[in-house]
This record gives sequence, structure tokens and C-alpha cells, in this order.
Amino acid sequence: METHFRSLIKAVSWRTGGTLVTVAITWVVTGRLDLAVKVGVLETVVKIGAFYLHERIWNWLDFGKEKPPEYQI
Repeated sequence: METHFRSLIKAVSWRTGGTLVTVAITWVVTGRLDLAVKVGVLETVVKIGAFYLHERIWNWLDFGKEKPPEYQI
């Protein structure tokens, strides 16, 4: 079972790479580094929250999980 902290760290590590890509694309399209950084920061905060919620919802669902045995020897 995933902990809340593990889900949060996974979200942050994934978003770091995604944010760098977003900043680069925004900079190329707009030619403005200041705007690219603002978009990257906002995008990161929103998507970390969305990913965290996604992880917690999937952890709550039973779909695809194997149930542990009733007893173990």
C-alpha cells in the first residue's frame, strides 16, 4: 500500500521533468523566459495536486487489486 508521502514524492519527481519541458516550450513559443517560468510554476502546482488526487483515488479503489489471503502459515 502506498503512503501519502510516497505518492507526494512520486508526483514531485514526475512533475520536475514535465515542468522543464513546459518551460522550454513556452519560452520557444512566446520568446519570454519570465512568462515561461510563471507558466511552469503554475502548471507544476496544479498538476502535482491532480496527480496526488489521482494516486489516492486509485489507491482507494479495489479495481485490479488482489485480495490478501484470509490467513497465512
